[in-house]
Amino acid sequence: MASIINSLAVPSSYRDQLYQGSSNQLSDDLSTTATLYVGNLSFFTTEEQIYELFGKCGEIKRIIMGLDRNQKTPCGFCFVEYYHRSDALDCMKYTNGTKLDERVIRCDLDPGFKEGRQFGRGKSGGQVRDEYRTEYDVGRGGWGHRMRMQLEHDRERNIKENYEAIKDIPQGADEYKSRAGTGGQSAKRKYDDNQDESRKRPKEQNPRFRENEDDDEE
Repeated sequence: MASIINSLAVPSSYRDQLYQGSSNQLSDDLSTTATLYVGNLSFFTTEEQIYELFGKCGEIKRIIMGLDRNQKTPCGFCFVEYYHRSDALDCMKYTNGTKLDERVIRCDLDPGFKEGRQFGRGKSGGQVRDEYRTEYDVGRGGWGHRMRMQLEHDRERNIKENYEAIKDIPQGADEYKSRAGTGGQSAKRKYDDNQDESRKRPKEQNPRFRENEDDDEE
């Protein structure tokens, strides 16, 4: 009997370009897999949060967090492997398109996790989608990699144009410097002359004190 309602437990049309195998092998793997790929996660979402949400659909065998290849920090995806395929299909039905950490997450059937797939494939170490992202996303580390590079380039150019040390002496600066130096030397010379005159001047006697005892006898 035909149905007008599409199943929510079918895999998407996305195909892993690095999958080693034929299209028939991929179809066979997807028809028996109990592993899900979860995308659009926040960089701050923890493994405990994922376990709490996805554990409602069945018993989880393991969770593999996606990591930045260079920094080894979460970069917005993970793999969830169940013990039973039926639990993975239920998760596709009930969890795909829901919110986790205020983000709409995507779930898709995965042919199976292999070592090395936990690392981002982007040139910067993260996911490829974050290489080209032009909007500011707090949950995904702010700007995309290319936007960060462009902003950093613009900042360096602005500093170079407006704040770099002056190499060429402005016209008239030498004349001002010579005047300032002459004024300083003349002021120092005047101060030294005053000091010399004060040393040559005889010391004045304090009228409140007498110099010897003869004044008392008079």
